[in-house]
Amino acid sequence: MKTIKNIVLVHGAFADGSGWRGIYDILAKRGYNVTVIHNPLTSLEDGVQAINLALDKLGDSTVLVGHSYGGAIITEAGNHDLVAALVYVAAFQPGDGETALQWIQTAPPAPENGVLPPDENGIIYYEKNKYHMGICADLNEEDANFMYASQGAFYAKGFVTAIKSAAWKSKPSYGVIATEDKSIPPEIQEAMYKRSKTISTYVKASHAVYISQPEAVADVIISASKRD
Repeated sequence: MKTIKNIVLVHGAFADGSGWRGIYDILAKRGYNVTVIHNPLTSLEDGVQAINLALDKLGDSTVLVGHSYGGAIITEAGNHDLVAALVYVAAFQPGDGETALQWIQTAPPAPENGVLPPDENGIIYYEKNKYHMGICADLNEEDANFMYASQGAFYAKGFVTAIKSAAWKSKPSYGVIATEDKSIPPEIQEAMYKRSKTISTYVKASHAVYISQPEAVADVIISASKRD
């Protein structure tokens, strides 16, 4: 069995790349070559471009991992020839012609959800007093405050851009379903992953499962890296 050693990690909205540190440490100690993408959050196309540049530089087979809105981006970017497998971590997984917005509207929002309407610049913010319970309830207050302070500016147009060609139709896909998620309800994650026949693992965690349960998420990524 061959092990793919390149792992590319893509964060979602209301976050930045620093949240991957725990998973980076686990994978690096296991001998993986890990790249954390700076997801610009300005558009889906810009996110795909950032991933493609990283893949071109790596030049070898890679497992592509996306959290939250990052899942929509890896769904398009995963068509790159070097992507061997996809991992969706409490992430959107739209199909052809679908958007992340369509999927989030398939279930009522949790009371803890604090996503605000776009402002005059087309940027979506998360209500500050709901951020901790809505995104990362299983982190301590200090870590939640840092997440809020370090997040990128998320432009709404990325949320309403349709996928042209969903890579999960032709690439092996793995998913982490966060059972206590208040941002993307677990029933939405289940519906997306069931439709795509994604190999799913349930983890009792908040939307920030990749931070609060790095070992469990790293195990899924490692499974995705094993190829016959």
